[in-house]
This record gives sequence, structure tokens and C-alpha cells, in this order.
Amino acid sequence: MGGHGQVSGPPAARCAFMNLTSPSSVRSILDQLDVIPSKARGQNFLIDRNILDIIMSVAAIQADDCVLEIGPGLGVVTGELLGKARHVVAVEIDSRFCAYLAERFKAAENLQLICGDALDLDLAALPDAGRQKVVANLPYSVASRVLVNLAESAAPPPAVVTTIQLEVANRLTAGPGSKDYGALSIWVQAVYDVAIRKVVSSTCFWPRPGVESAVVSMKKRNDGAFVLKDRKLFHLVVKYSFMQRRKQLASTLARIPEFATTSPGEWRQELEKLGIDSCARPEDLAISEWCQLADVASSLHPERK
Repeated sequence: MGGHGQVSGPPAARCAFMNLTSPSSVRSILDQLDVIPSKARGQNFLIDRNILDIIMSVAAIQADDCVLEIGPGLGVVTGELLGKARHVVAVEIDSRFCAYLAERFKAAENLQLICGDALDLDLAALPDAGRQKVVANLPYSVASRVLVNLAESAAPPPAVVTTIQLEVANRLTAGPGSKDYGALSIWVQAVYDVAIRKVVSSTCFWPRPGVESAVVSMKKRNDGAFVLKDRKLFHLVVKYSFMQRRKQLASTLARIPEFATTSPGEWRQELEKLGIDSCARPEDLAISEWCQLADVASSLHPERK
């Protein structure tokens, strides 16, 4: 790409104060950094000030908040967070953006920059674990996995505000019987109340993705509605059931390797005790029923008998 070799001084220093919601500025910065946005890493940059304002309004960051941002890219959200939160942890996998962010925000004493893969992140080891809000434009390539990791953490964040693909947002918010209702819906909704706050046009990003996006808010449930004995077994039971979602539930549960000694007949009896039709399909069950089923599974597991 053109300009990188023709400028003096660190590229990040030259473009640190450019307007990151301007498409021409974003292209200029990437050119100076000699970066071609990676589709595999979901590098689509937010270039719409109105959407940025909506994200920050939904996040409602307070002066004492500690915030985790995943995939900061060029720092369009980071800059807003640093001006509002007590502490910001930004996790970026691309070393070129890490160097740029370190230079751009070198005067920010409330920033902790981690250059690494968010999928390998130990949430419990971060400052204010369990109290840390998440605000991010999640890379499309890892959005679902990141959200599941957050929900299944030992200390799930109290709130998440993120921009993700509309397709994923629809799955996150879907209810029983919906075509979008599946394992992702159940895993996340067992921990969070989820809502789509704004549908976002693809024109709000550069490079322009081939899909629409959505700003989604996730607020941790504190009502005790879904209490689980074993979250790992809950994940396992839901996962295997939806891998064979066209089969009847009792037969599917009996095929889970961890329950090889439990017959379809035994599963039918357990389902009947819960008031669940043994011929039901996975998409028919409400989240409360999945939680009950996971607790039964815990009592049936060979290591727990």
C-alpha cells in the first residue's frame, strides 16, 4: 500500500488524532500502517458517529466502571470509554493495531492494553472480575464464541453492549419454537436478559460487510430464575441435543457419550417427571426446562451418582 514508506515518524503518531468515524481517515490510517483489513479476523471498522453515540448511550458507562473491550481495532470505541470509565482493558489480537493503540493512547493512565486472543482470555484474572462491563464492536469471526465464553465464565460480566451480525443478534434473542432458537440462545439467555437496541446498516462500517448488524445489550439476570448445579453439563446437554435437533429428545440424550449407561427409556421417565414430552424436539423446550434437564443430567452422570 502507498503511503507508509513516505512518512516520517511513527505512523501511529502521525494519525493519532484523526477522526475515526470518517471513512477517508480510517483508510488513511490503515494505509499508513500498511494494513489491509482482514475478513478472516472480522476487521470492519465503525465509521458512523450516530451508531457510536448509541453504543455509548446504551452502555451508560459510569465514572467508577471497569470496562473490557474486545477487538478495539483503531480505537474508535476505546477513546470514548477512556473518557468515561475508571479503567479500560482492551484486548486486540493484531499486533499492528496493538502498536498503534499503544501510541495513540500513550497518555491514558486508565488503559490496560492486552495484545492477544480474546478467546484465550481468563476473565477471572482481570481487574474487577465479575464487575467488569463489556463494550465492544465484536469481530464477526469470533462474536458467537466470545459471547458464549462470557456467559459461561465463572464470573460473567454484569452487562455487555456489543455490535454483532444481525443474524447472531436474532439467534441471541430468539424464543422457543423460533427458527433462530438454538444452543446460542439458551446458553446466553440462561445468564442474561438480551435485547436488540438498534439495527445497523452495513454502510456504517468500512470495509462494508455483506450483512446488517445490530447493537445488542445483555444484562445479567439477578432474579435467580435459572440456577444450575453444573454449567458445563448444561452446555453439554444443550450442545448435543441441538446437534441432532430433528431427533426425539430422549433418544438424543441417550446418545451423549457421557451418559452412555443411561437408556432412552430412563431418559423418558426423567422427562415425564419434569412434565416434558419425551418426543419433543430441542427447539420446543423453554430455557427453564433446559435448566431442569441439566440438573437431572447432573444427578445421572456416572461420576455424580
